[in-house]
Amino acid sequence: MNDDERRAATHRRATPAGHFELGPGAEFDLVRAFLAELSAGASGIGSDCAAVTMPPNAKLVLSTDTSVEGVHFRRSWLTPAEIGYRAAAAALSDLAAAAATPVAILLAISAPPEWVASLPAVVGGVGAAAREAGTVVVGGDTTTGPVLALTVTVAGASERPLDRAGARPGDRVYVTGRFGAPGAAIRAWTQGVEPEATTRERFAHPVARLRESRWLAAHAATAAIDVSDGLVADLRHLAAASRVHLSVDLDRLPLWPGVMVLDAAASGEEYELAVTAASPVDTVAFEREFGVPLTHIGDVLAGSPAVEVTSGGARIAAIQGYDHFSASPPLGSELGSELGPERRDPGSR
Repeated sequence: MNDDERRAATHRRATPAGHFELGPGAEFDLVRAFLAELSAGASGIGSDCAAVTMPPNAKLVLSTDTSVEGVHFRRSWLTPAEIGYRAAAAALSDLAAAAATPVAILLAISAPPEWVASLPAVVGGVGAAAREAGTVVVGGDTTTGPVLALTVTVAGASERPLDRAGARPGDRVYVTGRFGAPGAAIRAWTQGVEPEATTRERFAHPVARLRESRWLAAHAATAAIDVSDGLVADLRHLAAASRVHLSVDLDRLPLWPGVMVLDAAASGEEYELAVTAASPVDTVAFEREFGVPLTHIGDVLAGSPAVEVTSGGARIAAIQGYDHFSASPPLGSELGSELGPERRDPGSR
């Protein structure tokens, strides 16, 4: 056996079962380390494409989400596993907005050399989110780059996907969960203070409302959007797509303890759902089933596409969310380019 044959045999032994054999090289050694972290959370890695079996009569639902160091997170705030988990949960939340069942995840990673040692842990976080969602990682890509960036593509299946365009006058507007914790965590960090533990957990470990959305779709939901850039900002997208006027009473909005209502309405990275429904939804049954509140916060009206917001009976001026290309994005969903990436040893804390 010559040297090439010995190297090939070594790589064959190192590639976990259930995947295509990977050849030699530093990049593929890294992929093997990823597979060791993913364990049963990955399937069929190593070919140019992944083949995914779809349930009968289901539509394929696809979404892609990117998480960038210095824009969506700072390294000093999160562990590598939490960074991976959040990136995957954000993409899976888009499937929740469509009331789709996840069937596969693709992960593309761009990272500078100082991140390489921590990348298996990052991928392990993606795998943890995949397992919680009942799906697997089926492929992806790796490359070098100036900062850590994760692009997560998710595939789901649904016989009747929800979208943003189904709301009609007479519908009610509901939200899942409580609002304001992720924004409060960001405010604490940017002020040099460690967030309260439960607030930090809501930022570091968001939950894609996958089961909840399918329940809502079966109980008269007509349109949905996940809240990533701020509740009011995202409701504007739903109003535009459905060509309706939304009336929202912020006094009804469920708040995270200690959070002011206007901060909660602008807080991004929530990954809760805003849903419209054609008839009243049993909010008690929902909370009993999922352990999180479902709250009626407003109504769908005929009129120009807009969101009218009130609190204490008074109309509230426009509440801004996050806009990646705004000249001065507010603190909220993402950190904003003016904060810049925080470059430091990914192994330090």
